[in-house]
Amino acid sequence: MAVDFAPERWDRIRDNYRRWWAGEFKRPLIQLTLKGRDPGRPEPKLPYYGNAAHYGLSLSPEAIVDRWDYDLSCREYLGDAFQAANVNFGPGIVGGFLGSRVTTSDETTWFDVPTGGSIADLHFRYDAGNAWLKRVKEVSRTAAKQFKGRAQVNMTDLGGSVDVLSAFRPGEELLYDLYDRPEEVKRLTWEIHELWWRYFGEIDEVLREGNLGYTSWAPIFSEEPYYMFQCDFCYMIGPVMFDKFIKPELAASCRRIPHAFYHLDGEKQLPHLDSLLAIPH
Repeated sequence: MAVDFAPERWDRIRDNYRRWWAGEFKRPLIQLTLKGRDPGRPEPKLPYYGNAAHYGLSLSPEAIVDRWDYDLSCREYLGDAFQAANVNFGPGIVGGFLGSRVTTSDETTWFDVPTGGSIADLHFRYDAGNAWLKRVKEVSRTAAKQFKGRAQVNMTDLGGSVDVLSAFRPGEELLYDLYDRPEEVKRLTWEIHELWWRYFGEIDEVLREGNLGYTSWAPIFSEEPYYMFQCDFCYMIGPVMFDKFIKPELAASCRRIPHAFYHLDGEKQLPHLDSLLAIPH
């Protein structure tokens, strides 16, 4: 790997982020990444896709990681930037782990399930043999072993628990369920919550084979476990529904991790900001 990132730079990065998390840093973190560096090696024939799921399930993880190696080697990292391999299988790949049909482009992923039926018929179970779960682990493990701490390997974007549920109750269905079958919504949210954390733990165990710390699709470095939580579904609901259906599970997740962050995606999430800030963790 030809990435120009000396060990002493990692020492500085770790120290800066450690002080930033503690609220002791006197300036914002500033990440600048420049393309155009000579990688010192030929470009792989494999094209670059921002979405690793678009490579399919049959391509070797080594080929994918070699492509990432090349692209990281073509960059210079300034300020507080650090090199990170983005294990991107699309936002909410937990939907794929739970059996939804995965459709990809080179940039994103969709999760399709049959519409109709009752929410009461939905039950989520762990499947160790799920092809997408195995694929994410294989690619993450290969990257962690190859980079060996020289580059961070991020936790794939698992999605938010209610966002995952919304993939199985698409369109207006889940919105109606909030009124018509609230207890079923809560039941399924907590089923996904427990599975989400099982997936997080298993993938994190793989990443520990090489990573110096933790990061996610939002490239913030942390020496303690960190994740960027989200609930894009709550763009469509008000504060009362947020506090009833979203906040309890989100708060429980924040209690399980030292460095919890929330992705406030879109202006219609602003009505939930005060409630989010009231979560101590």
